[in-house]
Amino acid sequence: MTLKKPMKTIMLTASAFVALGLLAGCTAAPTETAGAPSSSAAASEESAGPTPSEILASTAWETTGATDAEGADVALDDENVKNFVGWAYFKDGGSFTMYNLDDSPKMQGDWSVTADGSSRHIVAKDDAGEVLFERDSDIVTLTEEEFTYRVFPDPANTEVYFDIIHTPTDHEEPAA
Repeated sequence: MTLKKPMKTIMLTASAFVALGLLAGCTAAPTETAGAPSSSAAASEESAGPTPSEILASTAWETTGATDAEGADVALDDENVKNFVGWAYFKDGGSFTMYNLDDSPKMQGDWSVTADGSSRHIVAKDDAGEVLFERDSDIVTLTEEEFTYRVFPDPANTEVYFDIIHTPTDHEEPAA
């Protein structure tokens, strides 16, 4: 069977367009333009910022709020959150001190934050340096403007939790 000239022209034209489309899909990826950061440059810029540990140690923190698992505000004197309320001072060397809002001592010890900023670990110690307890807390937010961690009244039930919200303060650390 032979194709008539108009049909043959249409078929050749259609084939050419299909081939052109296939070739266009095989072109090289666009090169970066001047002034646009590469992904490695962007990663370098991000890594140049403060680490989670540096952010936590950069300021004193004041407990300014708490929310429950539904996001509702919880009073700071609520039984589920009152033990987490106060002033917190995380030192560069890995030690911390915490005080109640009336400046009375609450606890002291050592702290660390995971490299990815997802969890904080504290080791509370008495005046003689003996370990009283250790606690890991999931970090919900850690920026220069907010530090929020999550507590579970019953660690076996992760459906019930409270987020303890801290903001930077210029409150001087009370004298020991």
